[in-house]
Amino acid sequence: MDDIPLILRISDSYTRRTATIRLEASDQHATLDDTLEKYLRNSSEGRLLESGSITSESLRSLAELRDLVYSCDDEGALTGIYAGIEFRRPDNLLDRGEPLPFQESRVGERIVNLSELTVDRTNAGYDRNWKGFHRRRWNNDLGFYSRFVEETLEAALGPEDSGRALALGSFHDRALFLKALAKRIWDAPFENYSRFSGRKLMFKTGDETVRNIVNGAGGICTEKVQALKFLTDHYGFESEYLIGGDGARPPVPLSRLREMLQTFDFRFARRYMRYWQHAALIYFLDGQTLLVDATNGNIPFLFLQGREAEALLRDKEKEHVRVSMVEVEEEYFYHRVPQDIPQNLFFAMEGWITDADLVQVFENELGLFLSSDFYVMPVPYRSETEFERAASQYRTIARRAGFDCQVSREWTLCSGLGRQFASQKPQAAEGILASRDHLLLRYNEWDVPGHDAGLALMRLSA
Repeated sequence: MDDIPLILRISDSYTRRTATIRLEASDQHATLDDTLEKYLRNSSEGRLLESGSITSESLRSLAELRDLVYSCDDEGALTGIYAGIEFRRPDNLLDRGEPLPFQESRVGERIVNLSELTVDRTNAGYDRNWKGFHRRRWNNDLGFYSRFVEETLEAALGPEDSGRALALGSFHDRALFLKALAKRIWDAPFENYSRFSGRKLMFKTGDETVRNIVNGAGGICTEKVQALKFLTDHYGFESEYLIGGDGARPPVPLSRLREMLQTFDFRFARRYMRYWQHAALIYFLDGQTLLVDATNGNIPFLFLQGREAEALLRDKEKEHVRVSMVEVEEEYFYHRVPQDIPQNLFFAMEGWITDADLVQVFENELGLFLSSDFYVMPVPYRSETEFERAASQYRTIARRAGFDCQVSREWTLCSGLGRQFASQKPQAAEGILASRDHLLLRYNEWDVPGHDAGLALMRLSA
């Protein structure tokens, strides 16, 4: 028994992030507290990799689990475990002063002593220190994020001007810096397909969205604004999140939004949820206010200051932005709000709302991909009748709007319109095709088993 490997598999019950670690033989009788301290809080990541105790994929998950379990200070140093967090085995709650229980199990071809541990954050609160969290994530791979910023500036401004912008010496330099980063994020695809392939993250933090952009994908508005704020926080920019949406006229129902973030009861709440349907940012630069919307998804790139920004931000005689969303024109209003509301919303989607991936696709009707040219939506069905009903609805919408539309029973882009899309958006097409299996798995968990899925594709421009 003594030479059988000790394996800890630790998972988060909401996000499904999982890390598997081979422990040292001396850890067999260690308490849960000691094990967490050694491997989750204070682990030497290089040593774990070099010794073969963990894979690179599990190592990244371990770092993400660490930030879900431990709070941090403004410098990003870990403090204590969030109040309310519990640790469970499959059949019982585990006291942190107890030794980890192991059970002999077969993993592939090997016999191991396995301890399976689930992080239960049901009773934890919204206690994240966002300043420290961003600093921690930046420091985890500062070379990667610095290169992203430098390469973005050079591509947008050229070598000489990018150097001046990076020095941030004047208002003009800082505005160029901010605009170049915002436009890079706006240009990235407005998409949901990457939730169902690769790492299958149901909702991405700012740093994870930056990585997704580097890999050729993107995110939705609530992910893209976090990406921009994550980057600009590091360079000392002062900013706040804005929320808003179609028809979200003042006043903002602050107490109702806060209540929903405590209860997660979103029934009969559509009239309130429009107020956080969308997100953007406001920057305070040398006494001036800039409104920045770097999200895309048919929302124009906004980089407004002075009276233009004020017209969208004031409560009286508030102006809106007109947005074409598939077949309808919508009126988007922007609001400054106490920052606990957007921050807690993002934390909830990242860490507690277990169907955040599917809600974006189906209930919010964002589909898998949305641009000024194309809209791609999955069509789940369990019978020919269900498929024809859904296909008819998409064809009717397209006909009313004058769009070309093709709906296939198979998850394929082999139609004429599909080939156009694949030719113009090859990385998006590849991502959509790769997303089928996990999306169907998630949809069958969410609804009822037995679905197949096709694709509806619309051309939104001539």
